Amino acid sequence: MPEATAPDAPLERGELGPAIRRRTRAALAAGALEPISSETVTVAEAGIPFAVRVISGLARRRRVESAGDPPRDPFAPPDPALVVGAIGDHHLCVLNKYPVIDYHALIVTREFEDQETPLGCRDFAALWSCLVETDGLAFYNAGAAAGASQPHRHLQLVPTPLASPLHATPLDAVLEDARFDGGVGRLPALPFLHGLGRLRQLSARAPADAGATLLALYRELARAFACDRPGRPYNLLVCRDWMLFVPRLRADWQGIGVNALGFAGALMVPDRDSLERLRRAGVLRVLSAVAIATR
Repeated sequence: MPEATAPDAPLERGELGPAIRRRTRAALAAGALEPISSETVTVAEAGIPFAVRVISGLARRRRVESAGDPPRDPFAPPDPALVVGAIGDHHLCVLNKYPVIDYHALIVTREFEDQETPLGCRDFAALWSCLVETDGLAFYNAGAAAGASQPHRHLQLVPTPLASPLHATPLDAVLEDARFDGGVGRLPALPFLHGLGRLRQLSARAPADAGATLLALYRELARAFACDRPGRPYNLLVCRDWMLFVPRLRADWQGIGVNALGFAGALMVPDRDSLERLRRAGVLRVLSAVAIATR
């Protein structure tokens, strides 16, 4: 039966979670969604129970993609079978075509905006509109060196908990140890440059109001790490309680790609050999190698 509304129609308040689940079921049935299976292994280090997903078929999919036609912008326009709905006037919620985590969604600008240019208030308003309706983690990979796979601006949203039900993310296990200097904090367990902000005071605010506050904190963090100009790679992670900013140097360590989720404590490796290399090196050493090590 055809849907009663267009796929890019505005989502009503409170509808995001159910709409993502409905669109996922429909996209799976139509073959538009191609989930990637994985096995999750816990690698504990410095009090953080890192969740490492060993991916099945990832290398094969990458070979097929690299051998195909020249890449096109998958968001101009997005596949209608993957579109969940509109988030405000300037963004769409679109399913990740190749999810490793169930119900992985993207917050995509309707018109092309470069992934390496600074985020704006509209981006944060759209992000907060999604976070207040879901128990999730939003993240942003600013540029290829930060793990971005597409130049068209897209934030990402995954449900939590990411692994153990004890914590929304593995990083939450050490958040109580945060030390703050003014409004910006750091976590002693993390041996690389990063900045942490608390967001609990935003819970009752409207998206536009919250978006302005998030933008101000984001700009403060970006300036602190000289990432406030285009072309400076970084990762940004946001949930209802906190924001984490991590400047980046490179996209991978010995062939193991790291995007923003790695700094929340959730990494992905293409095979068991890579998992063992990660274990031997130490997860925090790997994260320091792709970020900016402080010790």
